Amino acid sequence: MNLRKNIFIALLLAIGFIMHQIVPGTLGSMKFDLMLSFIFVALMINKDFKSIIVTALLSGIITAMTTTFPGGQIANIVDKIITSLAVYFLIHLLANVKMGQIKVGIIAFLGTVVSGSVFLSTSLFLVGLPAPFMALFLAIVIPTSITNIFVTITIYNIVKMALKVTKLDLAMEI
Repeated sequence: MNLRKNIFIALLLAIGFIMHQIVPGTLGSMKFDLMLSFIFVALMINKDFKSIIVTALLSGIITAMTTTFPGGQIANIVDKIITSLAVYFLIHLLANVKMGQIKVGIIAFLGTVVSGSVFLSTSLFLVGLPAPFMALFLAIVIPTSITNIFVTITIYNIVKMALKVTKLDLAMEI
């Protein structure tokens, strides 16, 4: 694994941790998971499978530490692993599609929907939900998915520009 890529991904996850920590809990103590945007950009930078697993585990542990959802620790870890794998396959599935920003937005939206669905399903199975599944899905997952489109595109562009300025070759083209 490339040390520069790993350091850069660690920085992205650290920023995502801060964002996840400061976002307040909303309906049923669920948070808008802005950490996902940083995870998606990290997955776009480092596309090898081992790095995807490490990113998934680290982000799952980080979000588990900062969750406000009762019993959400295990759900966060399961969610980040499944979401990272789904996004990994989505990135590879869309590898030949040249849409740039639109492709980043599609990955962000679908990845966030997968994440929210897995989190809610896991929580429902393990500890129950404080509100009906559909209410939480419509009130939290869908707005977060739409928000993460713009957040992910913004972070992607900032990272791409930073890599260009610093002349780091981290294969950022998506």
